[in-house]
Amino acid sequence: VQLQASGGGLVQPGGSLRLSCAASGSIFSIRTMGWSRQAPGKQRGLVATITTGGSTNYADSVKGRFTISRDNAKNTVYLQMNSLKPEDTAVYYCNAVGVQHFKAYDNWGQGTQVTVSS
Repeated sequence: VQLQASGGGLVQPGGSLRLSCAASGSIFSIRTMGWSRQAPGKQRGLVATITTGGSTNYADSVKGRFTISRDNAKNTVYLQMNSLKPEDTAVYYCNAVGVQHFKAYDNWGQGTQVTVSS
């Protein structure tokens, strides 16, 4: 499974952005997709996940502001980010977890930069 993330950019505090992560390859093997982020000098941390059944999970810091969703027809997962804060500035990465040929995998896409600044 290969992942291509897009949608990052510069936005003012209080603004919105939507990130996209398009999956290709053995997409039928994917069980969960998610977004994580890494700010300068900090470890990468989980932002949100979504299962094939549509169950979602969010980091406390983004609950009520971010929404993860998936379009199975387009093999794409989205992260709608509203009410953005400067502390949301980070490189955002998407990942896919699944099982293929009886082996588990956790594949990551390239990051997309999100900068929240006035």
